[in-house]
Amino acid sequence: MKNHPWIVYLVALLNVRIHRARTAPSRGASAVEWVIITAIIAGVALGLATLIRQLVESKQSEIQGSFGGGEGDT
Repeated sequence: MKNHPWIVYLVALLNVRIHRARTAPSRGASAVEWVIITAIIAGVALGLATLIRQLVESKQSEIQGSFGGGEGDT
């Protein structure tokens, strides 16, 4: 059964594919590169969120000041 032509062909085909997979140059980003890229993006997003928060708080203070502190007369 091991000498059947289909078995011999499939074994040879698998050996060629395994050899190609082992000797092929690495393509794409590795896990470490993905972690670094993700950390950079997260850092930029955090920086932008902080900047936007500061801008909104400063505008809020400016608006409250123009209305007399934001407190109503009751």
